[in-house]
Amino acid sequence: MVFTRFVETGRVAKCAVGKYKGRLVAIVNIIDQNRVLIDGPLSGVPRQQYPVNHLHLTKFRVKFPYTAKTKVVRKALEAFNVKEKFAETRWQERAKAKSKRCNLSDFDRFKLRLARAERNRIVSAEYKKLKKTVVNNGMLFGKPVKGTKPLPKRRNPIPKKDGKKKRVRKTKKPAPAKK
Repeated sequence: MVFTRFVETGRVAKCAVGKYKGRLVAIVNIIDQNRVLIDGPLSGVPRQQYPVNHLHLTKFRVKFPYTAKTKVVRKALEAFNVKEKFAETRWQERAKAKSKRCNLSDFDRFKLRLARAERNRIVSAEYKKLKKTVVNNGMLFGKPVKGTKPLPKRRNPIPKKDGKKKRVRKTKKPAPAKK
């Protein structure tokens, strides 16, 4: 798979650290290898330099001129419908679910635990039923089904053990010589 998310003018990114964490911005200019100039007129992020390491690049890229003014960036982002397109991604769905989990109360966590236990009980009961039918059909452990050839015998049969145990005599060691 080829890498396609490059740090380039017009790339939409999500701030990962700091005051504007979680907000969508557009890269307006590349200052150097480690810093870029960002602008987020739709999300309330003022134009500023920002470390590349603190950005999560998205798959979206908006077309606007190099070092465009905020007004031009705003028009381009609105025409591209960045917020709507980003809201449809799985990334946004996971972020919503994560924030929902973080904001649960003790009672909500308790209810969630009970619901999971109930779900697991239902799933495991259904699994046991399915497994039982598969074992009876002979599909699980390789039992021959009617009308098929039996399994070949083993070349080296395992010897059966007798009920008697062999006794091992212990011999006494001679005492060490005295000096």
